Amino acid sequence: MSGYANVSFGARRVAVAALQLDEDRMCKVLERSMEQFGDELFIKHTPILQQEALAQVLLMASGYIHRMQPMLLFTLARSSVQMRGTSNRLGTSSPRARFLGMVVATAISELVDKPENRLNFGIAETESNEADWFRQLSRLDDPIGNVGDFEQAVLDQATPSVKASRPQLQAKQKAGGFPRQVRKEQIAAGPKIIEIADSSDEDEDLVPYAKPDSDPEDDSEDPTQVTRDRSTAPVYIRDLLAGLRESENLDRHQLALSSAASLIRRKSNFGKEVKDNLEELASVLVGLTDQFELENFEEMRQQALVAVAIAEPRQMGPYLVRCFYAGDYSISQRVCMLGAIGLGAREMAGFKEDGDESSAGRRQDSSFPTRMLPAKLHSIYSTEANPVDAITNKLKHTLISPLALDAADKVTGPNALKVRTFSSRMEVEKKRKIITNDLAKVVAQSFFFPLTAGWWAHSRALGTSNIYYSPMILPVFLKTLAILLHSSGSSTLSLPQMTSELWDLLLAVRAPALSDSAILEGVVFAMLMLLEVNENQQRLVHDHGRELLETQEWVKMVFDRTGGGSDEEERVRTLAAGVLVKCGEVVEKYQGSLMGEMMDF
Repeated sequence: MSGYANVSFGARRVAVAALQLDEDRMCKVLERSMEQFGDELFIKHTPILQQEALAQVLLMASGYIHRMQPMLLFTLARSSVQMRGTSNRLGTSSPRARFLGMVVATAISELVDKPENRLNFGIAETESNEADWFRQLSRLDDPIGNVGDFEQAVLDQATPSVKASRPQLQAKQKAGGFPRQVRKEQIAAGPKIIEIADSSDEDEDLVPYAKPDSDPEDDSEDPTQVTRDRSTAPVYIRDLLAGLRESENLDRHQLALSSAASLIRRKSNFGKEVKDNLEELASVLVGLTDQFELENFEEMRQQALVAVAIAEPRQMGPYLVRCFYAGDYSISQRVCMLGAIGLGAREMAGFKEDGDESSAGRRQDSSFPTRMLPAKLHSIYSTEANPVDAITNKLKHTLISPLALDAADKVTGPNALKVRTFSSRMEVEKKRKIITNDLAKVVAQSFFFPLTAGWWAHSRALGTSNIYYSPMILPVFLKTLAILLHSSGSSTLSLPQMTSELWDLLLAVRAPALSDSAILEGVVFAMLMLLEVNENQQRLVHDHGRELLETQEWVKMVFDRTGGGSDEEERVRTLAAGVLVKCGEVVEKYQGSLMGEMMDF
């Protein structure tokens, strides 16, 4: 019931309400939910959205059991399972997991304890609106209806509308009579226009206007080929949607697509026109096909989707993720969704320069030494066609170059004997202007956690045979998660939980990664980004000591077996070397702590 986090809260609410007549099954749901909710491995390795879904089911079931058997809930609240589960929740490093544990504990305490004995943690989080919403779940009491209620409701809605339409039509006929004939008579009765010849020469001094320039569209002598109704750029969102759906008028469709991104950005902060049509815009843009074979079609669609994603990220982030997992879309359309999420995240984080790099793969390089495919095919099959790859290459260069410079700096001798030293990346970063990171507020709940929860749900249901293990999707998916993690920054409150979920996912795809170089590159790149963002190395060792050592051994094996003969293998070796350097620094510094963590395992 709570395993699939993408199922809506309404569906879970209906499922729990349907069990209220079966007391035994409701008791089993409560006991198993309580046991799983407090399990230490479940807390550490389960996506947070699935934990939230389980907390909702647990609280709703507690309310029903409290009304059925109050003593049973009292006994379960005092049991070792609940006590140990609450302790595990409070001891976890994830703030969100701790919050869920405190909310569930206080909600159950309100049901079974007297007011003076109720559990109260005395912090602001448990008094927030979200905490109140969770606690109210235990008070839900949804009665089970009857199928006949739906039939009566449908009849009540359909019958009046049919009866009311007929008198209105008759009233119009009586009041208006025969409007067409009256209109003709009025036109016929109008005054006649008589032309009077002007014989005066008073206007001879007036200079006539020059004839307008010839229009290329009017050169044809065939009047059927002259286009008078020229298309103009859309001004309103409804006009934009109509232009994007246009299947016959090329000019109107091209104008709508080329002006979509700028129009959405201009109107996103004024009024509700964009917000009221966001999901429809996203649906049309994602499902758009290049029926007219437009130049830069993929780039224009991508930029429009980015504008939609950042217009209302709390709404559009989960919507794009739902389309990515549940929609009937092609691989290229799913990759486009990931590109919109990645580019939008970078822009929200303050990396404005990435907007121009999204089209880097679509620009032809004049120095390319061999023959190239036609422009349309080159944009599809080029390795740089994906905007996520463009961002990945930039981040890889940003991370690997300082490591190489630092190694070269150490090889050349001590700094006291040098005239010039290599610049450190940290020194360069300090000189940068500080930019407000709006992404950190929404990255976890709107983008990152829905992506990881959906991937785990499909992986557990379908195994490695599902489309999300495809070499065309999985590398882009992993790089998108890495970009989200890097863009959110090291000060994000949800960083511990994001780190845990990403690390578990990366270790789970090691087997398919060894058989495909594209997936392998995505895995190693995500590992490098994960180690880079987590600047608190002590917390990394304490919470993920086993994962750190396991990653170091696996990446060392990848580095040794990768020959480096091709460009892909060379990129993998470069990334693997960066991961080994990062792991080596942490292991060397906290070797004693790591030994203690592994002994406690």
